[in-house]
Amino acid sequence: MEHGIERVLISEQEIEAVVARLGREITAAYQSVEQLDLVVVGLLRGSFMFMADLVRQIKLPMVVDFLTVSSYGAGTVSSGNVKVVMDLDQSIEGKDILMVEDIIDTGHTFNKIIGLIRHRRPRSLKICTFLSKPSRRLVEVPIDFCGLTIPDEFACGYGLDHAQKYRNLPYVGVLEPALIKGQ
Repeated sequence: MEHGIERVLISEQEIEAVVARLGREITAAYQSVEQLDLVVVGLLRGSFMFMADLVRQIKLPMVVDFLTVSSYGAGTVSSGNVKVVMDLDQSIEGKDILMVEDIIDTGHTFNKIIGLIRHRRPRSLKICTFLSKPSRRLVEVPIDFCGLTIPDEFACGYGLDHAQKYRNLPYVGVLEPALIKGQ
């Protein structure tokens, strides 16, 4: 196990099963949409591993795009201020948008992103998150596709980071409490 990880929370095999299930659910949800114009939008950096695996499981034509926002910096708690660091490459007006996130925690950041996306007038907007931490939710977020619900522990790996580290782990682990600052 990686230095700094207390224990494995979600194994590689569990991740694969969850991603396959979500791919089937998303494919089924969009299959009956006439004139589907699907744009799968990942939030960088955290969603990149999950999104790469997920889009391979969605059996529909799509375009992939990314949006980078920042609200954490190097800390462990969201500042609540969302800054768009990298915007989408194309207009999403009139398109079917599937937002892909690694984890929805308090909901503050993602709620602001949803507002930003809705302001751009997509035809539809659905939310997919790999992980949800409802025990910390302060703002409700309409999650259409949820991989797993996890307890209030600091999760790292499979794209999730602590100060930009641990993203490359093939599993999701719980960070050692001594490494968490600001919580």
